[in-house]
Amino acid sequence: MTDALPSAVLWDMDGTLVDTEPYWMRAESELIGSWGGTWTEQDGLSVVGFGLPDAAKVFQSHGVDLPVEQIIQTLTDRVIELTRVEVPYREGALDLLRAVRAAGIPTGLVTMSYRDFADVVIAAIGPELFDVTVTGDEVAATKPDPAPYLRGAELLGVDARTAVAVEDSRPGVASAVASGAAVIAVPLHVQLPESPDYALWDGFAGRGLDDLLAVHASRAARTSGGVA
Repeated sequence: MTDALPSAVLWDMDGTLVDTEPYWMRAESELIGSWGGTWTEQDGLSVVGFGLPDAAKVFQSHGVDLPVEQIIQTLTDRVIELTRVEVPYREGALDLLRAVRAAGIPTGLVTMSYRDFADVVIAAIGPELFDVTVTGDEVAATKPDPAPYLRGAELLGVDARTAVAVEDSRPGVASAVASGAAVIAVPLHVQLPESPDYALWDGFAGRGLDDLLAVHASRAARTSGGVA
């Protein structure tokens, strides 16, 4: 039945579809190190999911004496370089994305990476797998604000409250939850607690379209006053 399907599935990119977070952390460490600062793995994890302008301000506080936009471009160029060597797909994620597409459900990519990097990943994944794409330099507010997911839903012509969002980070999950979407949290480099606000998966392996539809159905039952 059509009403058993979500109106759309909105996907985060970094850490969700592709495990590019180690590339970002490497680029951050190199940049901060070039200014005489130190950047630990824990520091890198602390900014996972941040919008790039917000992350750039953190790097400035660690001694990087460059304008925000120059920091963003330097990091993005380095991550593009690393990604062109190898796109680190997250196990099982593309299988689920393709299953969603095969079911005829509209899809959107909602990432806080900027367009120049996002397009590299989109080209590798397959542009035909996304109906719309939203990047961090195309929204007025970044995650955890709901604006990115609301924009993705708007471009698809759907109500975010009838869509499913798939995320991995705390800011991303907060953004998706605030948009009203049913949320699947699939953390990778960070830990997330159990919460009634989202479904918590330990990975995509062994997960299929039926699992995603169950999350949508559970949310629909709760919001309609039924029993999930």
